[in-house]
Amino acid sequence: MTELGHFSLALALAIAILQATIPLVGAQTGRRRWMEFGTPLALAQFVAIAVSFAALMHAFITSDFSLRVVVQNSHSMKPMLYKIAGVWGNHEGSMLLWVLILAAFGAALALFGQGLPVPLKARALAVQALIGVAFLAFILFTSNPFDRLAVPPFDGRDLNPLLQDPGLAFHPPFLYFGYVGLSMSYSFAIAALIGGRVDAAWARWVRPWTLAAWIFLTIGIAMGSWWAYYELGWGGFWFWDPVENASFMPWLLAAALLHSAIVVEKREALKSWTILLAILAFGFSLIGTFIVRSGVITSVHAFANDPERGVFILGILALLIGGGLTLFAIRAPGMQARGVFGVVSRESALVVNNILLAVAAFVVFIGTLWPLFAELAFNDKISVGAPFFDRAFTPFFVILALVLPFGAILPWKRGKLRTAARPLLGAGALAVALGALAFAMQTGRSALGPVGMALGAWLVLGAMTDLWLRAGGTPARLTRLPRSDWGKAAAHAGLGIVIIGVSGVMAWTVEDIRTVKVGESFPLGQYEVTLDGVANARGANYSTRMATMTVREAGAVVAVLHPEKRFYPVQSMPTTEAAIQQGLFRDIYLTLGDHQDDGGWAVRSYVKPFTNWIWAGSLLMGFGGLLSLSDRRLRIGAAARRVPAAQAAE
Repeated sequence: MTELGHFSLALALAIAILQATIPLVGAQTGRRRWMEFGTPLALAQFVAIAVSFAALMHAFITSDFSLRVVVQNSHSMKPMLYKIAGVWGNHEGSMLLWVLILAAFGAALALFGQGLPVPLKARALAVQALIGVAFLAFILFTSNPFDRLAVPPFDGRDLNPLLQDPGLAFHPPFLYFGYVGLSMSYSFAIAALIGGRVDAAWARWVRPWTLAAWIFLTIGIAMGSWWAYYELGWGGFWFWDPVENASFMPWLLAAALLHSAIVVEKREALKSWTILLAILAFGFSLIGTFIVRSGVITSVHAFANDPERGVFILGILALLIGGGLTLFAIRAPGMQARGVFGVVSRESALVVNNILLAVAAFVVFIGTLWPLFAELAFNDKISVGAPFFDRAFTPFFVILALVLPFGAILPWKRGKLRTAARPLLGAGALAVALGALAFAMQTGRSALGPVGMALGAWLVLGAMTDLWLRAGGTPARLTRLPRSDWGKAAAHAGLGIVIIGVSGVMAWTVEDIRTVKVGESFPLGQYEVTLDGVANARGANYSTRMATMTVREAGAVVAVLHPEKRFYPVQSMPTTEAAIQQGLFRDIYLTLGDHQDDGGWAVRSYVKPFTNWIWAGSLLMGFGGLLSLSDRRLRIGAAARRVPAAQAAE
C-alpha cells in the first residue's frame, strides 16, 4: 500500500504536467480535441492523488511505523479518530490533503463545467494543473509523506495532544477547502487574462467557485476559533496569531471578490479590479501556506520546518503570484469598463465595500509580517499583538457595517441616498435604542459593548428590511424570493450577530484567577463557585486530574462542572481541558491549573457574555452562502447561453 501511494503521487505529477500543457496549447492553437483532453486528465489526476492519500491514511490506521511521518505523528494506543486526523495533523500529510483538494476542484470543473466556453475551460484546467505541478513537486522533493525508515521503531511518538480533539480533526480540512478553493478563482482569472476576455458571463462562472471557497473558509475559521476557546484554556476566541491572520486575510479578499464579481456581472464594470482580487485572494492563501510551513514566524499553530521548504514555497509564490500580476499588468489596460454609474448607487456602495475589505486585509498583512520586516531591515525584535490589530482593523469594519445596509437597498446605476435611507429609519432607531439600553444596563464600563450591540442590530435589522422591501411589503411574497436574496440577508445578519458576540465578550467578560482549596468557595460575578474535590483518572492515552466544581446563583445550583488537567505520557505534555456551562446569553468557563504548595489549586474562571453568538453568527453566514450557492442562477452554467460547438471553439 505504501509503495502504491508513493507511485500514485509520482504518477499524479506526470499527469499534472500533461494537463498543464496540452489543453493550454490546444486553446492557443484552436485544436478542440487537445482542449477537451484536459477533462480526462483532471479526473485521472484526482484519482491518482486520492489513491495516494488513501494509502497514507491506511498507514496511519494500521500504525505502519515503517513510515517516518507515522512514527512522528501517531501511536498504537491513540483513538481511531485521532489516528485518522493524524494524516493531516502534520506537514507532509496536510500538504497531500492540500493537493487532493486542489485536484478535486479541478475534477469538479471538468465534470460540471459543460456550460463553459471550451477555450476558457481548457485554460482554467491548465492553470489549475500548473498549481498542482508546483505543489506535487514540492511534496515529492522536499516533503515526501512516504519516506521510509530502515529500522522501524516499536511504537510512534504520538500526535501533539493539543491536536487530539474533534474540533481539530475537522478544522484543517474545512480551511484547506477554503484556501485551495480560491485557486479556482485564480485559474479563471489567469485563463481570462490569457484569452483577453472578461465579461458578465465570466463573472457569473467565477462567483460560485469563490462563494464555495468563502463558505469553507468561514466555517473553518469559526471551528478554529471555537477549538481555541474551549481547548487551550485561556478563555479567548481570537489571538491575532500569524496563522489565524493567514486564514483571515484570504477570507476578507474573497468577500471583496464576491461583491466585486457582482458588479462585473450586472454592470460590466470593475473588471480589472475583480481580476486583481482573484489573483490576490489566492495569493494570500499561498502566503498563509508560506507562513505556516517556512518557520519564519513563530506560532502555536505553525509546523516547525526547515528553511529549504520555505525557499521552495517562496519560489512557488514568485511563480504564481508574480506571474499572475505580470500577466495582469500586460492585459489590464485592454479591459474596458462598459457600465457607468453615479456616486450614489449600488455599484459605488460595492466599491466602498471592496476598498474597506481590501484595506482591512492589508492592515492585517502589515501587522502580521512587520516583526519579520523589522528584524530583517533594522535588526529590531518587536512583537505586534492584539492592541495594534484592534485599533487599526476595527475602524474599517465599523464603517463597513454602517454602509452595508444602505448598499443592499440602493438601486443600480444611480439612486438617492434619502430615498434609500427612508426604509432604514426604523431599523436605525431600533438599533440605537438597543445600544442605549445596553449602555444604561452596564455600570462603569467602556462604550465598546453598547456600540457593538447597536452596530450588530443595525446589520440584522437592515438585512430584514432588505428582504421586506424585495418582497414588496407582502409577507406571502417572502417565500417566493430567490434563494440568493435569502442567502445575502442571512450572511449579512450573521455578520451582525458575530459583531454582537465579539463586542459583548470583549466588553463584559468577568475574570477571576486565584488559588482555591478543596471545600472553598469564591465569587464570580453574580455566581458563587465551590471546589468540591479533585480526583485522578485515566483516559484512552492520558492520565488526568479532574475537578468537581459547583456553580450557584442565589443559593441555587446552576451547574456542576469538571475541568481537567491532562498529561500525555508519550509526549510528556500536559493540557488544560476547560469545563464550560453554555447558555444563550453567557458562558461560565472554568479551568484547573497546577497543585500549589499550600495545598490549593490554581483556578481560572470567567463569565463570558454572548460568546456563542460568535459561532452562531458564523454558521449563519456560512448557511447564507449555501443558500446563495443553491440558487439555480448562480450555479455554473445554469444561466450560460448555449452556443454552437464550432463557435465555442473559436
